[in-house]
Amino acid sequence: MRSYRALWALVAVVSACAGCGRLAPPPVPDGEPTELPHRRMTTVWGDGKGGVLKLKPDGTFTAERVCGDYDIDAFGPKNEPRSGSGTWKADDWKGQTSITVFYDPGDVDSGYEALREGRTSKLWTYVGDPDDGHSLCVLTERHG
Repeated sequence: MRSYRALWALVAVVSACAGCGRLAPPPVPDGEPTELPHRRMTTVWGDGKGGVLKLKPDGTFTAERVCGDYDIDAFGPKNEPRSGSGTWKADDWKGQTSITVFYDPGDVDSGYEALREGRTSKLWTYVGDPDDGHSLCVLTERHG
């Protein structure tokens, strides 16, 4: 009898937590955190849905409908794929490269974390608040 009460109490707690949002953020994409050398960053990245991000060696970029965590209600639909150009920078912290793109004229930016899965490099970010159950944005190196 006591185990049933414990089970019902657990169900009540889980239900209450689910009503407040996700119990846990969506999982990180497959791969291990990695530091990317500059030559591996400066390439064309694709999001698998037609979006393209081209990071250039001179610290500039161009983007065509690429996913990201933009959070830009005032400038259009929140976290919709974005096109444009601007500058980018990379930082390495605790064995992982973080890349931030800054769209001109400076109203929007998005950051990505680097992963490596086998020989494939990836950049990724949560889209929106992870607790709200939003999807992930995953960019992979485009070859050819």
